[in-house]
Amino acid sequence: MDLMSIVESVYSSGAGEWLRTSLKAMPIVESIHVMSVALVFGTILIVDLRLIGFPNTQRSIMRIEHELLRWTWGGFVVSVITGCLLFTANAITYYGNTAFRVKMVALLVAGINMAIFQFFTMRSIESWDKGVAPPPAARTAGALSLLIWTTVIFVARWIGFTKGYDFSIPEEVEINFDFLE
Repeated sequence: MDLMSIVESVYSSGAGEWLRTSLKAMPIVESIHVMSVALVFGTILIVDLRLIGFPNTQRSIMRIEHELLRWTWGGFVVSVITGCLLFTANAITYYGNTAFRVKMVALLVAGINMAIFQFFTMRSIESWDKGVAPPPAARTAGALSLLIWTTVIFVARWIGFTKGYDFSIPEEVEINFDFLE
């Protein structure tokens, strides 16, 4: 089975049909997706700004991470679920969309950046957790994270303007314009 066959199967799935034929499902799922991404970016922004030393180094990075990490992961799980649902509705179109592909690559790079930070840079955090400027590796990881997540958000917005839309109304939907008379 080739990749396009898989994409076509995803597009033809029940979830894809549901999102394409429901007037309320798509805007609700998309709104939840946007709010969960905002939660992910907001919590990551706080940690990354602290890593680059802004506004100061007096607050413990470990404490900030401890307070925010569950919110970051919760938002990320919700954004993955809603993102997958959104993908099912337009899988064939997204498959060939450059902005979508750039977003997926940027998400992968964000994960790699986080893994490198967690497995290598965090090993020495006791020496720079509070009151000391983070080492160059930590500042670089924070700056890269900000750049990568900003890229994710920018290209995600481009997806909606470059994929084309099917504005046809499903046959079973009745729209009443009597209020205009």
